[in-house]
Amino acid sequence: MQLGINLGYWGAGMDADNLAVAQEADRLGYAVCWAAEAYGSDAATVLTWVAAQTERIDVGSAIFQIPARQPAMTAMTAATLDSLSQGRFRLGLGVSGPQVSEGWYGVKFDKPLARTREYVEIVRKAMTRERLSYEGQHWTLPLPGGPGKPIKLTVHPQREHIPLYIAAIGPKNLEQTGEIADGALLIFPSADHLEETAVRHLRAGREKAGLTLDGFDVCPTLPLALGDDKDVTTLADTFRPYTALYVGGMGSRKQNFYNQLAQRMGYEREAAEIQDKYLSGDKQGAAAAVPHELIDQTTLLGSVDRIADRMKAYAGAGVTTLTLAPAGFTLDERLAALRVGTEALERAGLA
Repeated sequence: MQLGINLGYWGAGMDADNLAVAQEADRLGYAVCWAAEAYGSDAATVLTWVAAQTERIDVGSAIFQIPARQPAMTAMTAATLDSLSQGRFRLGLGVSGPQVSEGWYGVKFDKPLARTREYVEIVRKAMTRERLSYEGQHWTLPLPGGPGKPIKLTVHPQREHIPLYIAAIGPKNLEQTGEIADGALLIFPSADHLEETAVRHLRAGREKAGLTLDGFDVCPTLPLALGDDKDVTTLADTFRPYTALYVGGMGSRKQNFYNQLAQRMGYEREAAEIQDKYLSGDKQGAAAAVPHELIDQTTLLGSVDRIADRMKAYAGAGVTTLTLAPAGFTLDERLAALRVGTEALERAGLA
């Protein structure tokens, strides 16, 4: 099992440290550094900045938002980043959510599975440097009856095949991801529930494509906080606002994929309470309603040995790249958490 690092969103308050974190992850042998985007910083600029000042670590978008870019633009960006980084780019895609898609980008959030499939097909076709033509439900290239003509990408990507990941949560999206992608970006993964909530759906998609999970990258992100095992409850409490935001406030009441995931993990009543309180404006009450067990199951908390045991559980559940989001109020704390990650991996016998 390999390790990754997630820098999150640029502009979240730790920007001055993020480059140092990426460089330390590069020195320690982490496999990939991911950057996110929502409606603030864009991931492409951040990844270019990081790639220019690292040597070996891959850089990946987690995610490029599908409603934010035409698929041909994404192919151009991927080819450029892969060329500039000398073959170190990983393309992560996702549909975002209804509030961001419709409120920020003005793109209707409908038929996300069909849109994702067409988007991936166009990106991959463009990357082959064939002349681009496509007829689908959501995109037609070139537009009929006009001056457009099939043209091809002028940039020569560093590699013929750039690894493509999809951020997936729901069963149907996970199955399609297994079918059409090279990896899955997961969030709030519990090793105890990973088979039922994710891996079996990915496996079904791979089987549709006549493939197995061999070579497919199962890549969840987990916050990590180092401390005494006696203080795990205190460590977990620091992540209550984070969990409450996703389970209670992401998307809409009817389309909160994280809330639905918590329900599939057995927290139906608690997920409803968290959402009710969050959407009513009681964010503190929502955070207080998050069960300790839910936080502990979806983070890496405690001593190096405890974290190593959890890493073993994730590897046993099918995880191939474990992406860490190290907690810390200072740069030194975040760098120490990175080193804990590699030490725990070694103690787990997974390095």
